[in-house]
Amino acid sequence: MPAFDLPPKELERYRPDVREPPDFDEFWRDTLKEAADPDVLVSVRPVQSGLRLTDTWDVTFRGFAGDPVRAWYSRPAGVRPALPAVVEYAGYGRGRGLPHERLTWVNAGYAHLLMDNRGQGDQYGNGGATPDPHASAPGGPGPAARGLLDPRDYHYRRLITDAVRAVTAVRALPGVDGGRVATVGNSQGGGLALAVAGLVPDLAAVLVTAPFLCGIRRALDLTDASPYGEISAYLSVHRGKEEAAYRTLSYVEGISFAHRAAAPAHFGVGLRDTVCPPSGAYAAFHHYGEQTGADPRKEIHAYPYNGHEGGDAVHVRRQLDWLAEVFDVSQWPG
Repeated sequence: MPAFDLPPKELERYRPDVREPPDFDEFWRDTLKEAADPDVLVSVRPVQSGLRLTDTWDVTFRGFAGDPVRAWYSRPAGVRPALPAVVEYAGYGRGRGLPHERLTWVNAGYAHLLMDNRGQGDQYGNGGATPDPHASAPGGPGPAARGLLDPRDYHYRRLITDAVRAVTAVRALPGVDGGRVATVGNSQGGGLALAVAGLVPDLAAVLVTAPFLCGIRRALDLTDASPYGEISAYLSVHRGKEEAAYRTLSYVEGISFAHRAAAPAHFGVGLRDTVCPPSGAYAAFHHYGEQTGADPRKEIHAYPYNGHEGGDAVHVRRQLDWLAEVFDVSQWPG
């Protein structure tokens, strides 16, 4: 697929107006307050993963409405001191899978929490273990359209709340340096990591690749690929519901979250990405940190001939080097 979004020179200065509802902050403050049970952890059970150099626990924590959310928590085996933590969010339609699947961050020496996606996990990968008991509002069948006509019913209100609570959960786990927590994700996971950066003021770093939910209205004009295509498909049947849908989507717009973020940020984007168009990532990057006045450290890496996979392993290596520098981990505890 050739490049289909704005030319690179235009992307480098693309800074659209931030369009958001006037009660955006109140909406999220109230939503998170409803979920703010101080006893975030439900259970932490060690599991045998077959990996001798990694210790893993099956974690359940309280997410949106106190619902149980599953996660894998892993640490390098035999390392006692508290470690910086990486909270990772999975892509659209994917669950947490099996505990031996995501080893990059724990092998780099971090404590690692991989959050399950409520109501997802059936499209690819090795499944999930977190149902969504609130998925009864009109919309569907995919998560991107569930509850689309009312922001309080929307799937991503629940999933973003879970993502914020995952940071609270990792800080409550043993062996974590709670002052050094980063969020990481690709695609949907990137959108969640960015949302958390806008909602958790003391986050230490955020690493976002090909983020979903950034520049949503433009993306709906550019692509029919899933997940955006699921929203378009829903509106093709429910004609006349566009304004209600756009209002709901304005509460989960990644540019608005980026605007409120303050942590150092690392972005990656493939310029031929037809799933999450690159203009959304650039808009979030350019607006990142503006409202806070913090002038956070940030950088973006573009891959002109790549699509949704972006820089793949090359980009992951850049992430590893960048986060080690941000966390100042020249020497790991043993």
